[in-house]
Amino acid sequence: MKLYYFETPNGRKACAVAKHLNSPVEWVRINLANAEQKADSFLAVNPNGRIPALVDGDVKLWESQAIMCYLARKAGSDIWPSDERQVGVITWFNWDTAHFSRYAGSLVWENVIKGFFGLGDPDAAAVAQATKSFNQFARVLDAHLATNKFAAGDKLTVADFSLGAFLPNYEAAKIPVDDYPNIKRWHEDLMEIPAWKDPFPA
Repeated sequence: MKLYYFETPNGRKACAVAKHLNSPVEWVRINLANAEQKADSFLAVNPNGRIPALVDGDVKLWESQAIMCYLARKAGSDIWPSDERQVGVITWFNWDTAHFSRYAGSLVWENVIKGFFGLGDPDAAAVAQATKSFNQFARVLDAHLATNKFAAGDKLTVADFSLGAFLPNYEAAKIPVDDYPNIKRWHEDLMEIPAWKDPFPA
């Protein structure tokens, strides 16, 4: 299997799961800073020109959530559960894409990525709107985690890898995690997982 990645939040998801499962992947780094994602050779893997992507024989996958589930199923791991928790995982996948990562990602973009690539100062209005929206949905997750150790219950699943992707640099991104004790506890638990803390190949 070949796993195409870069050191981004979505790249973190797939790489962390691959490391966590000891998946037998060949790591292929696609340097976004050099626009390698636009090369014809990579577009043949993922015509969207985005990472991560996975090739396993005749199987070509893109979208980090699909890749995580595929790797877990191939490894026989219940971090992609086959029981009633599966519906919960799908629920949190969709919620994360629509809400949580959407606004956390906006804060990462404004407060970290723009400066890294010399794209100017953060847009104050965009930061204010993203912070407001993040807080709205963080309250939902915080309340859920008050009675659940992980997103889909008491066991780690791919939903946790998905939801946590933008949080490792939450202080630099000015994501107000400290305002939500249950999210902060859950995030700290995730950071104890070696593959999550250090997801990318050396």
